[in-house]
Amino acid sequence: MENRSEDLKTNEQIIEELTKDLESSCIRVDENYSASNGSTAESKAVKTSNQLDSSSEHVEINSGNNDKRETENEYDANRSTDFIDEDLLKDRELNLSESDKESLRDDAERHKNKGNDYFKSGEYKEAISMYTMGIQTCPLAYSKERSILYANRAAAKLKCLQERESAIADCTKAIELNPSYVKAYIRRAQLYEQEEKLDEALEDFKKVLTFDSSHAEANYAVRRLPPLINERNEKLKTEMLGKLKDLGNMVLKPFGLSTNNFELQKDPNSGGYSVKFHQNPS
Repeated sequence: MENRSEDLKTNEQIIEELTKDLESSCIRVDENYSASNGSTAESKAVKTSNQLDSSSEHVEINSGNNDKRETENEYDANRSTDFIDEDLLKDRELNLSESDKESLRDDAERHKNKGNDYFKSGEYKEAISMYTMGIQTCPLAYSKERSILYANRAAAKLKCLQERESAIADCTKAIELNPSYVKAYIRRAQLYEQEEKLDEALEDFKKVLTFDSSHAEANYAVRRLPPLINERNEKLKTEMLGKLKDLGNMVLKPFGLSTNNFELQKDPNSGGYSVKFHQNPS
């Protein structure tokens, strides 16, 4: 009886064992919950971080687009403001009556006169703007009037040295509209000479003489320019021969030779050249 009573557990012992298991179970649940919450918090932190990265990336992309737009706007602002869209003018004139065209021609004439006033007072940029307005206003049917506007704009650009190429284009357009326009040829010849395009300048001056053989500037130019052209050509020829000689010396050097070993001799009868070799040039 005494041994049996020892095997029997008291109520306190049973409760202690049960609560012990329950306590360990609660600890495990709490650990799992904490781990789960930690993972969730970490996930939220990562998600927030990712959202911030995305926002930053979005800002950078928008910033890039803004830079691109600013560059494009700057490009548009720097584009030539004297461009004339003749297709647009042609479409505009389809529905114009003759009186409408005459009215526009008169408006263009007023723009030209204002441009002339600016030109006389040395305000060349303003003159260019007025001539451009005249070209944009004058109907395409009035070729002579448009030719004068282009030539006048070229004259104003001639005073603005940085616009020589554009002025040449205006002179060319004026000549297309009026092939016998002496002033346009003269201005283009002057511009060509400033650009060191002496051959083109000479051709324009010669063309002027076909319309006016007594033209003083053109007569002087056709005597003055040929020697300058010859001088330029000789200079270019000397430079070219010098470069060819340097190249020849580089090729002949491995053979112990140079261009001095070779001499060009001109045949007085045929005008042709022959090459003479010298083993030991002086």
